[in-house]
Amino acid sequence: MNNKINRRRFVLRSIAGSLALPGLPSLMSSALAGNSAIAQSRGAGAGAQRFVAVGNLLGFQLKHFFPEKTGKEFEETTLLKPLAANRNQLTVYRGLDHGLRGGHFAVHTFLSGLLHHESKNRTDGNVTIDQFIADEIGNQTRFPSLTVGSEGGIHGGCQLSWTKSGVRVPPITGPAELFDRLFVADSKQVQARKVKENSLQESILDSIHDEARSLSKRVNSEDKAKLDEYFSSIRDVEKRLKLRQIWSDQPKPQAPFDKPADKNTVEDLPMLYELIALALQTDSTRIATLEIGGSFLPQHLGINKSYHGLSHHGNNDESIGYLVTLEQYQIEQFGKFLTRLAGIPDGEQTLLDSTAVLFGSGMGNANSHTNSDLPIILAGGGYATGEFRKVPSKGPGKVPLCNLFLDIAQKMGVEKDSFGTSTGRFS
Repeated sequence: MNNKINRRRFVLRSIAGSLALPGLPSLMSSALAGNSAIAQSRGAGAGAQRFVAVGNLLGFQLKHFFPEKTGKEFEETTLLKPLAANRNQLTVYRGLDHGLRGGHFAVHTFLSGLLHHESKNRTDGNVTIDQFIADEIGNQTRFPSLTVGSEGGIHGGCQLSWTKSGVRVPPITGPAELFDRLFVADSKQVQARKVKENSLQESILDSIHDEARSLSKRVNSEDKAKLDEYFSSIRDVEKRLKLRQIWSDQPKPQAPFDKPADKNTVEDLPMLYELIALALQTDSTRIATLEIGGSFLPQHLGINKSYHGLSHHGNNDESIGYLVTLEQYQIEQFGKFLTRLAGIPDGEQTLLDSTAVLFGSGMGNANSHTNSDLPIILAGGGYATGEFRKVPSKGPGKVPLCNLFLDIAQKMGVEKDSFGTSTGRFS
């Protein structure tokens, strides 16, 4: 009896550990409770590579988005006109996608290239490029990454960011919460509670680790492989817990303005961009994502329609016109964000020079529910070519979007030779 594995006891322990995983990976955005203090000396993190990804849940009107002419002489389409001032600081891509189908239920693959339910047996699961990078370099700042979005709208909340453990990273849902994370110090009571939580979590991890290590001596090769994966998860949690402990006593930067109030997804967008810019400037994080989701309400742009309903426009000219209006607004705010980064000194260059900024969607054509031919813009951080690049979208020459993501990761200093469904580095 003593030589047999008490599988029920192990499963219960494992569940305890796995329940901790969704909480602890969210240290990447929530449990870390703050941003990297602006080191008192100037130029904290100056020149360090950074990455921001902005995703739209319902895509863009591709006929109004993509130019016809490739190269530097591409024409300014209706949706690219708001980026005229940033033209030389970006690259527009066409023909990139993940080769997937699923409509709205595949949009979550935008930054991973993999459907969540088809990634169970992969070493890195459906990890998204932001978390892939954060796992390697995120320990250099208080926040390994920031995930900003909404928990409202169609098909649940923000699903832009996923860990390699298959856990959705819950978003910071508005400017008020993001401001608190960046600039507001915890009260002494909260600090004391977190110390107790850290101690308890450390104790639980020690117990789980000891039991798993003991079990590893008595299992077959198949179970040994499962335990190895489990050990990897434990190490990830331990790393994040250690990071939280390191930053718990470090001061946060001083707030440059009063705490903003949450309004709505449309009116909050400029402030969210501003706070992300400040997070990068203060070296609080070097990785951030922002999802513009189904809770984006056209009513706040004077359009008395639902965003989701409009996306199924059936080629109705009036509906397409409304969509172009709200998409122009989104792209205009993105352009202002680029201009803001370009105006912030970062050592001998600008913050935009140091930051690769991705803008696009996991939806190509929402009207037909396609996830192909995705709208992709990359700005700053080594992608300021001023070009429109069109790559083969079919056949043997097709280039996966993950190739571009791998290029971003390697420019960030991640020494890996593959990501998601990549077939090589984008060139």
